Amino acid sequence: MSVVTDSPVHSSGSDDFAAYLNEALDENSSSSSSDEEAEGKNEFEDVRNKRRKFESTEETEGSTSEGIVKHELESSVKVDVCTHPGSFGDMCICCGQKLDEESGVTFGYIHKGLRLHDEEISRLRNTDMKKFLYSKKLYLVLDLDHTLLNTTILSHLSPEESHLRNETDSLEDVSQGSLFKLEHMNMMTKLRPFVRTFLKEASEMFEMYIYTMGDRPYALEMAKLLDPQGKYFNAKVISRDDGTQKHQKGLDIVFGQESAVLILDDTEHAWMNHKSNLILMERYHFFASSCRQFGFNCKSLAETKSDENEIDGALAKILEVLKQIHSTFFDKLEGDLVDRDVRQVLSSLRGEILSECVIIFSRINHDALPTLQRVAQKMGATCLTELDPTVTHVVATDAGTEKSRWAVREKKFLVHPRWIEAANYFWQKQPEENFGLKKTTNNS
Repeated sequence: MSVVTDSPVHSSGSDDFAAYLNEALDENSSSSSSDEEAEGKNEFEDVRNKRRKFESTEETEGSTSEGIVKHELESSVKVDVCTHPGSFGDMCICCGQKLDEESGVTFGYIHKGLRLHDEEISRLRNTDMKKFLYSKKLYLVLDLDHTLLNTTILSHLSPEESHLRNETDSLEDVSQGSLFKLEHMNMMTKLRPFVRTFLKEASEMFEMYIYTMGDRPYALEMAKLLDPQGKYFNAKVISRDDGTQKHQKGLDIVFGQESAVLILDDTEHAWMNHKSNLILMERYHFFASSCRQFGFNCKSLAETKSDENEIDGALAKILEVLKQIHSTFFDKLEGDLVDRDVRQVLSSLRGEILSECVIIFSRINHDALPTLQRVAQKMGATCLTELDPTVTHVVATDAGTEKSRWAVREKKFLVHPRWIEAANYFWQKQPEENFGLKKTTNNS
């Protein structure tokens, strides 16, 4: 009963547990689903038997978290009373005792039915974090849709996108392609340009997770396209089926201390409790259905037979930001590694983007204004409500307003709100001339 295939020894806590369970459980079992309950009990008989063997055998422990996990789980069996650090179904994962009630957090993405108690999660996180920090690695949680790729239902392809049906890459060696037709799922997926280089370089700095609001079969299928050899994610693929909160993503099922985790996602409201860990990603709209989903009345990249640029596209820009964050965390902060907080680094670097800008807004939709102000202030800008000689930028949608005309007269920058949005996505102040407003005859 295999959890994952070829789980590497040098991996994170989730991989350690997957590998450990594979070892402890009967991997050769192939019983039908109707025998699953009996199979689960047999598996725990195997756990008990193997633990007795562990207790009577001295093993040389390595420096990996897998060795530490095994050692400490084994140690908990040797005491008179098992603390039941976790359960598999209704049985303790350590001693095999049947438990009266379920408690703890479910880690179904590691193995179906696995639950761990808060104390055990905390212990594993501390163990995992120390190992990776001293290996100069942080944690990176990656969204799928509109962040690393774009997927559409085959029947949703527009007439102008029908040419794609004959341009897909082979599924025999997905590492060489970027556009895939998944007939068995009635889907077509386009990987974002630069994604393979991004994952390769990011994996040298981060222990990476996939976390998607898609269902588990979809998440696993996308993981195969992105990571066909299982080098980056392995068991660390989390779907909406694994989350503990409806319509929300949370770090409670990630084996990483929040102080060492970065999140890359295109949807801020999916992470309401972890905004300080979030790097907001510019959405990737390759297919027309994606444009329509978000209310854009424009041609998709596929319809115009174009795509993002590999060299200076969104993922390439964000990779540079990640490198800067990683370097600052490990090389510039003082104090012990375990006491450092990547969220402080993130906030500090973000606060430098528009730090020399004094902004006033003119004729911005009342619903959009608070968000624009908040984003600008997070990037270090000062936002005023009245005209002042210190103002450097007027942000408007209409060049004919009084404030807009003042900006032109006083030789201040007059820019569209997209100037703020672009700076937020690319973590760099953008050239104002690329977001200038055309003069109008509106005198209001």
